[in-house]
Amino acid sequence: MKLVIIPTYNERNNIGQLLDLIYHYVPGIHVLVVDDGSPDGTGGFIESLMAGEHQGRLFMIKRTGKLGLGTAYIAGFKWALARQYEFIFEMDADFSHNPKYLPQFLKVITGCDVVLGSRYVAGGGVTNWSLIRRFISLGGSLYSRLILNLPFHDLTGGFKCFRREVLETINLDDVKSNGYSFQIEMTYRAFLLGFAIKEVPIIFEERAEGQSKMSSSIFREAIWMVPKLRAVKQNMKAVSTKPV
Repeated sequence: MKLVIIPTYNERNNIGQLLDLIYHYVPGIHVLVVDDGSPDGTGGFIESLMAGEHQGRLFMIKRTGKLGLGTAYIAGFKWALARQYEFIFEMDADFSHNPKYLPQFLKVITGCDVVLGSRYVAGGGVTNWSLIRRFISLGGSLYSRLILNLPFHDLTGGFKCFRREVLETINLDDVKSNGYSFQIEMTYRAFLLGFAIKEVPIIFEERAEGQSKMSSSIFREAIWMVPKLRAVKQNMKAVSTKPV
């Protein structure tokens, strides 16, 4: 079974069309929306779809406020692991992640454990970004690669697919990041645990509706959180060498 997890906050104008495209490209897939109490009525709209045309394949976790990207995905991962899903996706609600790539992710993950949608490998890219936005994104991935000694080109992207075993093995309660550094931390933990990770090219498309969730606080969190993630490796070594 396959599941796409989509965090939402004020995505009422996007989510209906996005769901239609997801089901078009992967007809048998399930979708879990994690809504952070969207004032625009996203949650109520999802409930209407759950009771109507998407009954049995669309689900929702309703939260009481804007609690952050990382906690939304952790809640979604735990929900998925309590059920029989084998392949679990992360995906944005704003069309920056094109559903047309979903079949390719599913094809690639037959030979690995984690698939990263990458803007910075051959064939990947971004559209409608300013130079400063490109600089911040590229710089963030390069900074993370150097600090954490990782071989991947796009560490801040949020379009991913995990095998169930990866999320079962990572201690989800130990994951501390909540902004874009959450994406770095999940990939880093999977890498340290020895899981096979592959990047596939995607074109990241700037959102057409609403406002970007990028903020200065999210950027600052990534700057100071990445060096702290090196402690994850040390903690894993300590656990592995601990006397039985």
